[in-house]
Amino acid sequence: MDLALVRLIFVVFVAVTSYLIHPFGIRPALDAAVGTILGLAIVLFEWRLRLMSLKRLIGAAIGSVLGIFGAYLFTLVIRNSVDPGPTQGFLQLMVMLLMAYVGLIVGANKGDLLNLSALGGVFGGEKQLKKSYKILDTSVIIDGRIADIAETGFLDGTIVTPQFVLRELQLVADSADSLKRNRGRRGLDVLQRLQKIASVQIQIVEDDFPSVREVDLKLIELAKVYEGKIITNDFNLNKVAQLQGVAVLNINELANSLKPIVLPGEIMKVFILKEGKEYNQGVAYLDDGTMVVVDNARKMIGKTIDVSVTSVLQTTAGKMIFGKWDERSAAAKTDSRASIPAVTAANGIMAPEGKKPAIMIERPAE
Repeated sequence: MDLALVRLIFVVFVAVTSYLIHPFGIRPALDAAVGTILGLAIVLFEWRLRLMSLKRLIGAAIGSVLGIFGAYLFTLVIRNSVDPGPTQGFLQLMVMLLMAYVGLIVGANKGDLLNLSALGGVFGGEKQLKKSYKILDTSVIIDGRIADIAETGFLDGTIVTPQFVLRELQLVADSADSLKRNRGRRGLDVLQRLQKIASVQIQIVEDDFPSVREVDLKLIELAKVYEGKIITNDFNLNKVAQLQGVAVLNINELANSLKPIVLPGEIMKVFILKEGKEYNQGVAYLDDGTMVVVDNARKMIGKTIDVSVTSVLQTTAGKMIFGKWDERSAAAKTDSRASIPAVTAANGIMAPEGKKPAIMIERPAE
Protein backbone atom coordinates (compact mmCIF):
# COMPACT_ATOMS: atom_id res chain seq x y z
CA MET A 1 0.00 0.00 0.00
CA ASP A 2 1.23 3.51 -0.81
CA LEU A 3 2.71 5.38 2.17
CA ALA A 4 0.72 8.51 1.32
CA LEU A 5 -2.54 6.52 1.57
CA VAL A 6 -1.47 5.05 4.92
CA ARG A 7 -0.70 8.50 6.27
CA LEU A 8 -4.04 9.84 5.06
CA ILE A 9 -5.89 6.96 6.76
CA PHE A 10 -4.00 7.66 9.99
CA VAL A 11 -4.91 11.38 9.97
CA VAL A 12 -8.57 10.58 9.27
CA PHE A 13 -8.58 7.98 12.07
CA VAL A 14 -7.19 10.49 14.61
CA ALA A 15 -9.72 13.12 13.51
CA VAL A 16 -12.73 10.71 13.78
CA THR A 17 -11.52 9.40 17.14
CA SER A 18 -11.21 12.94 18.50
CA TYR A 19 -14.70 13.74 17.22
CA LEU A 20 -16.24 10.73 18.97
CA ILE A 21 -14.31 10.71 22.26
CA HIS A 22 -13.98 14.51 22.89
CA PRO A 23 -10.50 14.28 24.46
CA PHE A 24 -10.07 18.06 24.68
CA GLY A 25 -13.46 18.85 26.25
CA ILE A 26 -14.62 21.25 23.54
CA ARG A 27 -17.17 21.06 20.76
CA PRO A 28 -16.97 17.91 18.60
CA ALA A 29 -16.05 19.89 15.45
CA LEU A 30 -13.20 21.65 17.23
CA ASP A 31 -12.09 18.34 18.74
CA ALA A 32 -11.94 16.86 15.22
CA ALA A 33 -9.97 19.89 13.95
CA VAL A 34 -7.45 19.62 16.79
CA GLY A 35 -7.19 15.86 16.15
CA THR A 36 -6.49 16.52 12.46
CA ILE A 37 -3.73 18.99 13.31
CA LEU A 38 -2.27 16.50 15.78
CA GLY A 39 -2.35 13.71 13.15
CA LEU A 40 -0.64 15.93 10.59
CA ALA A 41 2.03 16.86 13.13
CA ILE A 42 2.69 13.16 13.83
CA VAL A 43 2.91 12.40 10.09
CA LEU A 44 5.34 15.30 9.61
CA PHE A 45 7.46 14.04 12.50
CA GLU A 46 7.48 10.53 11.02
CA TRP A 47 8.48 11.89 7.61
CA ARG A 48 11.40 13.78 9.13
CA LEU A 49 12.51 10.65 10.99
CA ARG A 50 12.72 8.71 7.69
CA LEU A 51 15.22 11.25 6.39
CA MET A 52 17.57 10.76 9.34
CA SER A 53 20.33 8.19 9.46
CA LEU A 54 20.32 5.41 12.05
CA LYS A 55 23.21 6.99 13.92
CA ARG A 56 21.28 10.25 14.30
CA LEU A 57 18.16 8.43 15.44
CA ILE A 58 20.11 6.58 18.13
CA GLY A 59 21.83 9.80 19.17
CA ALA A 60 18.48 11.64 19.36
CA ALA A 61 16.93 8.86 21.48
CA ILE A 62 19.85 8.83 23.92
CA GLY A 63 19.84 12.62 24.10
CA SER A 64 16.10 12.72 24.81
CA VAL A 65 16.38 10.18 27.64
CA LEU A 66 19.25 12.09 29.23
CA GLY A 67 17.34 15.35 28.80
CA ILE A 68 14.22 13.98 30.50
CA PHE A 69 16.35 12.59 33.36
CA GLY A 70 17.96 16.00 33.82
CA ALA A 71 14.55 17.67 33.71
CA TYR A 72 13.35 15.36 36.50
CA LEU A 73 16.22 16.53 38.72
CA PHE A 74 15.34 20.14 37.95
CA THR A 75 11.68 19.55 38.86
CA LEU A 76 12.79 18.31 42.27
CA VAL A 77 14.58 21.60 42.84
CA ILE A 78 11.56 23.58 41.59
CA ARG A 79 9.23 21.59 43.86
CA ASN A 80 11.30 22.52 46.91
CA SER A 81 11.91 26.12 45.85
CA VAL A 82 8.55 27.27 44.47
CA ASP A 83 5.23 27.15 46.31
CA PRO A 84 2.67 24.70 44.92
CA GLY A 85 0.43 26.31 42.34
CA PRO A 86 0.10 27.17 38.68
CA THR A 87 3.60 28.72 38.59
CA GLN A 88 5.22 25.56 39.87
CA GLY A 89 3.36 23.39 37.36
CA PHE A 90 4.22 25.71 34.49
CA LEU A 91 7.92 25.79 35.40
CA GLN A 92 8.05 21.99 35.69
CA LEU A 93 6.38 21.55 32.30
CA MET A 94 8.64 24.10 30.59
CA VAL A 95 11.80 22.55 32.08
CA MET A 96 10.66 19.11 30.93
CA LEU A 97 9.99 20.30 27.35
CA LEU A 98 13.18 22.36 27.19
CA MET A 99 15.46 19.58 28.41
CA ALA A 100 13.83 16.97 26.17
CA TYR A 101 14.14 19.28 23.14
CA VAL A 102 17.75 20.19 23.85
CA GLY A 103 18.64 16.53 24.41
CA LEU A 104 16.93 15.57 21.14
CA ILE A 105 18.74 18.20 19.05
CA VAL A 106 22.18 17.78 20.61
CA GLY A 107 21.95 13.98 20.52
CA ALA A 108 20.96 14.00 16.85
CA ASN A 109 23.85 16.31 15.92
CA LYS A 110 26.37 14.26 17.88
CA GLY A 111 25.00 10.96 16.59
CA ASP A 112 27.40 11.04 13.63
CA LEU A 113 30.24 10.44 16.09
CA LEU A 114 28.85 7.03 17.06
CA ASN A 115 30.80 4.01 15.85
CA LEU A 116 28.01 1.56 15.04
CA SER A 117 30.40 -0.90 13.39
CA ALA A 118 31.93 -1.60 16.80
CA LEU A 119 28.56 -2.99 17.96
CA GLY A 120 28.57 -5.55 15.14
CA GLY A 121 25.47 -7.33 13.90
CA VAL A 122 22.79 -5.20 12.29
CA PHE A 123 24.39 -1.88 13.26
CA GLY A 124 27.79 -2.73 11.79
CA GLY A 125 26.24 -3.85 8.51
CA GLU A 126 24.15 -0.69 8.35
CA LYS A 127 27.24 1.49 8.32
CA GLN A 128 28.95 -0.59 5.66
CA LEU A 129 25.95 -0.42 3.32
CA LYS A 130 25.62 3.32 3.63
CA LYS A 131 29.28 3.90 2.81
CA SER A 132 28.99 1.93 -0.41
CA TYR A 133 26.17 3.90 -2.04
CA LYS A 134 26.95 5.72 -5.32
CA ILE A 135 24.13 8.04 -6.47
CA LEU A 136 23.86 8.78 -10.20
CA ASP A 137 23.17 12.24 -11.61
CA THR A 138 21.24 12.76 -14.84
CA SER A 139 24.28 14.22 -16.62
CA VAL A 140 26.48 11.20 -15.93
CA ILE A 141 23.77 8.80 -17.13
CA ILE A 142 23.40 10.65 -20.44
CA ASP A 143 27.19 10.88 -20.81
CA GLY A 144 27.45 7.07 -20.92
CA ARG A 145 31.05 6.64 -19.71
CA ILE A 146 29.79 5.40 -16.34
CA ALA A 147 28.87 2.08 -17.99
CA ASP A 148 32.42 1.64 -19.31
CA ILE A 149 33.83 2.36 -15.84
CA ALA A 150 31.40 -0.09 -14.23
CA GLU A 151 32.42 -2.84 -16.66
CA THR A 152 36.05 -2.47 -15.61
CA GLY A 153 35.11 -3.23 -11.98
CA PHE A 154 36.29 0.09 -10.52
CA LEU A 155 32.86 0.79 -9.00
CA ASP A 156 31.93 -1.17 -5.90
CA GLY A 157 28.83 -1.24 -3.72
CA THR A 158 25.34 -0.23 -4.81
CA ILE A 159 24.63 2.24 -7.61
CA VAL A 160 21.53 4.22 -6.67
CA THR A 161 19.22 5.73 -9.28
CA PRO A 162 16.63 8.05 -7.68
CA GLN A 163 13.11 8.06 -9.02
CA PHE A 164 13.19 11.83 -9.57
CA VAL A 165 16.27 11.40 -11.80
CA LEU A 166 14.39 8.80 -13.86
CA ARG A 167 11.47 11.24 -14.23
CA GLU A 168 13.83 13.96 -15.46
CA LEU A 169 15.43 11.48 -17.87
CA GLN A 170 11.99 10.49 -19.16
CA LEU A 171 11.09 14.14 -19.77
CA VAL A 172 14.28 14.59 -21.79
CA ALA A 173 13.54 11.42 -23.80
CA ASP A 174 10.01 12.69 -24.58
CA SER A 175 11.20 16.17 -25.60
CA ALA A 176 10.10 17.68 -28.88
CA ASP A 177 13.71 18.60 -29.64
CA SER A 178 15.33 15.71 -31.52
CA LEU A 179 18.74 16.34 -29.94
CA LYS A 180 17.36 16.23 -26.39
CA ARG A 181 15.21 13.23 -27.27
CA ASN A 182 18.22 11.28 -28.50
CA ARG A 183 20.21 12.18 -25.39
CA GLY A 184 17.40 11.02 -23.13
CA ARG A 185 17.02 7.73 -24.97
CA ARG A 186 20.77 7.17 -24.78
CA GLY A 187 20.55 7.68 -21.01
CA LEU A 188 17.85 5.02 -20.74
CA ASP A 189 19.99 2.66 -22.82
CA VAL A 190 22.94 3.29 -20.47
CA LEU A 191 20.80 2.33 -17.46
CA GLN A 192 19.76 -0.90 -19.18
CA ARG A 193 23.41 -1.60 -19.91
CA LEU A 194 24.29 -1.06 -16.25
CA GLN A 195 21.57 -3.48 -15.17
CA LYS A 196 23.08 -6.20 -17.37
CA ILE A 197 26.52 -5.93 -15.71
CA ALA A 198 26.77 -8.82 -13.27
CA SER A 199 29.27 -7.13 -10.95
CA VAL A 200 27.11 -4.02 -10.46
CA GLN A 201 24.06 -3.78 -8.21
CA ILE A 202 21.49 -1.21 -9.37
CA GLN A 203 18.88 0.07 -6.92
CA ILE A 204 16.03 2.45 -7.78
CA VAL A 205 14.88 4.37 -4.68
CA GLU A 206 11.56 6.14 -4.17
CA ASP A 207 12.92 8.74 -1.73
CA ASP A 208 11.87 12.24 -2.70
CA PHE A 209 11.97 15.69 -1.16
CA PRO A 210 8.80 17.58 -2.10
CA SER A 211 9.97 20.77 -0.40
CA VAL A 212 13.06 20.86 -2.66
CA ARG A 213 12.39 21.69 -6.31
CA GLU A 214 15.80 21.45 -8.00
CA VAL A 215 17.06 17.97 -8.86
CA ASP A 216 20.65 18.86 -7.90
CA LEU A 217 19.60 19.84 -4.36
CA LYS A 218 17.50 16.67 -4.10
CA LEU A 219 20.59 14.63 -4.97
CA ILE A 220 22.54 16.35 -2.20
CA GLU A 221 19.80 15.66 0.35
CA LEU A 222 19.58 12.03 -0.77
CA ALA A 223 23.35 11.64 -0.45
CA LYS A 224 23.13 12.95 3.12
CA VAL A 225 20.40 10.44 3.97
CA TYR A 226 22.25 7.44 2.50
CA GLU A 227 25.71 8.77 3.41
CA GLY A 228 26.72 8.05 -0.17
CA LYS A 229 28.67 9.73 -2.95
CA ILE A 230 27.26 11.53 -5.98
CA ILE A 231 28.60 10.57 -9.41
CA THR A 232 28.25 13.52 -11.77
CA ASN A 233 29.75 15.54 -14.63
CA ASP A 234 28.13 18.79 -13.49
CA PHE A 235 30.75 21.30 -12.33
CA ASN A 236 28.26 23.42 -10.36
CA LEU A 237 26.74 20.39 -8.60
CA ASN A 238 30.27 19.29 -7.72
CA LYS A 239 31.04 22.59 -5.97
CA VAL A 240 27.68 22.90 -4.15
CA ALA A 241 27.88 19.31 -2.89
CA GLN A 242 31.42 19.82 -1.58
CA LEU A 243 30.32 22.96 0.26
CA GLN A 244 27.63 20.91 2.02
CA GLY A 245 30.04 18.13 2.95
CA VAL A 246 28.86 15.56 0.38
CA ALA A 247 31.49 13.49 -1.42
CA VAL A 248 31.43 13.70 -5.24
CA LEU A 249 32.95 11.46 -7.92
CA ASN A 250 33.42 13.56 -11.07
CA ILE A 251 33.86 11.57 -14.28
CA ASN A 252 35.53 14.50 -16.06
CA GLU A 253 38.13 14.83 -13.30
CA LEU A 254 38.79 11.09 -13.55
CA ALA A 255 39.28 11.34 -17.32
CA ASN A 256 41.65 14.32 -16.96
CA SER A 257 43.74 12.52 -14.35
CA LEU A 258 44.17 9.55 -16.70
CA LYS A 259 45.52 11.62 -19.59
CA PRO A 260 49.21 11.10 -20.37
CA ILE A 261 51.67 13.54 -18.83
CA VAL A 262 53.48 15.69 -21.40
CA LEU A 263 56.53 17.76 -20.45
CA PRO A 264 57.87 20.85 -22.25
CA GLY A 265 60.53 19.96 -24.78
CA GLU A 266 59.09 16.60 -25.74
CA ILE A 267 58.46 15.80 -29.40
CA MET A 268 55.04 14.45 -30.33
CA LYS A 269 53.48 13.53 -33.67
CA VAL A 270 50.06 15.11 -34.30
CA PHE A 271 47.62 15.55 -37.17
CA ILE A 272 46.75 19.21 -37.80
CA LEU A 273 42.97 19.27 -38.11
CA LYS A 274 42.00 22.91 -38.39
CA GLU A 275 43.10 26.52 -38.11
CA GLY A 276 43.66 28.08 -34.67
CA LYS A 277 42.27 31.34 -33.31
CA GLU A 278 45.57 33.22 -33.44
CA TYR A 279 47.64 34.00 -36.53
CA ASN A 280 49.45 31.07 -38.15
CA GLN A 281 48.19 28.55 -35.57
CA GLY A 282 47.02 25.01 -36.20
CA VAL A 283 44.91 22.84 -33.92
CA ALA A 284 45.23 19.10 -33.37
CA TYR A 285 43.64 16.63 -30.97
CA LEU A 286 45.08 13.62 -29.18
CA ASP A 287 43.26 10.30 -28.96
CA ASP A 288 41.83 11.22 -25.52
CA GLY A 289 40.45 14.53 -26.81
CA THR A 290 43.20 16.81 -25.50
CA MET A 291 43.56 19.94 -27.64
CA VAL A 292 47.03 20.72 -29.04
CA VAL A 293 47.62 24.29 -30.29
CA VAL A 294 50.61 24.46 -32.62
CA ASP A 295 52.35 27.67 -33.72
CA ASN A 296 53.52 28.07 -37.35
CA ALA A 297 51.35 25.10 -38.42
CA ARG A 298 48.52 26.79 -40.27
CA LYS A 299 49.79 25.71 -43.68
CA MET A 300 50.15 22.11 -42.47
CA ILE A 301 46.39 21.52 -42.07
CA GLY A 302 45.56 17.97 -43.11
CA LYS A 303 49.11 16.69 -42.49
CA THR A 304 50.89 14.86 -39.68
CA ILE A 305 53.91 16.69 -38.28
CA ASP A 306 56.35 16.51 -35.38
CA VAL A 307 55.68 19.17 -32.74
CA SER A 308 57.89 20.35 -29.90
CA VAL A 309 55.85 20.91 -26.70
CA THR A 310 56.34 24.38 -25.21
CA SER A 311 53.84 24.41 -22.32
CA VAL A 312 50.86 22.59 -20.78
CA LEU A 313 47.85 24.48 -19.39
CA GLN A 314 45.40 22.88 -16.92
CA THR A 315 41.85 24.24 -17.17
CA THR A 316 38.51 23.26 -15.64
CA ALA A 317 37.61 21.55 -18.93
CA GLY A 318 40.88 19.60 -19.08
CA LYS A 319 44.44 20.01 -20.34
CA MET A 320 45.60 22.12 -23.27
CA ILE A 321 48.98 21.51 -24.86
CA PHE A 322 50.85 24.27 -26.68
CA GLY A 323 53.58 23.36 -29.14
CA LYS A 324 55.63 24.73 -32.00
CA TRP A 325 56.46 23.37 -35.42
CA ASP A 326 59.95 24.25 -36.65
CA GLU A 327 59.82 24.44 -40.43
CA ARG A 328 63.60 24.71 -40.80
CA SER A 329 64.36 21.57 -38.79
CA ALA A 330 61.68 19.67 -40.73
CA ALA A 331 63.19 20.82 -44.02
CA ALA A 332 66.68 19.87 -42.85
CA LYS A 333 65.51 16.35 -42.04
CA THR A 334 63.95 16.05 -45.49
CA ASP A 335 67.14 17.23 -47.20
CA SER A 336 69.29 14.85 -45.21
CA ARG A 337 67.14 11.93 -46.30
CA ALA A 338 67.23 13.06 -49.93
CA SER A 339 71.08 13.41 -50.00
CA ILE A 340 71.73 9.74 -49.12
CA PRO A 341 72.71 7.99 -52.41
CA ALA A 342 71.18 4.74 -53.43
CA VAL A 343 73.42 1.66 -53.23
CA THR A 344 72.90 -1.26 -55.53
CA ALA A 345 72.91 -4.80 -54.29
CA ALA A 346 75.40 -5.79 -56.97
CA ASN A 347 79.07 -4.89 -56.45
CA GLY A 348 78.11 -1.84 -54.28
CA ILE A 349 77.78 0.48 -57.24
CA MET A 350 76.20 3.85 -56.53
CA ALA A 351 73.62 5.36 -58.85
CA PRO A 352 72.14 8.83 -59.09
CA GLU A 353 68.78 9.27 -57.47
CA GLY A 354 65.87 8.46 -59.72
CA LYS A 355 67.93 6.26 -62.10
CA LYS A 356 68.44 2.52 -62.04
CA PRO A 357 72.06 1.44 -61.81
CA ALA A 358 73.63 -0.60 -64.57
CA ILE A 359 74.30 -4.20 -63.61
CA MET A 360 77.59 -5.63 -64.77
CA ILE A 361 77.50 -9.19 -66.08
CA GLU A 362 80.72 -11.14 -66.29
CA ARG A 363 81.17 -13.54 -69.22
CA PRO A 364 83.00 -16.82 -68.71
CA ALA A 365 86.48 -16.99 -70.27
CA GLU A 366 86.70 -18.84 -73.56
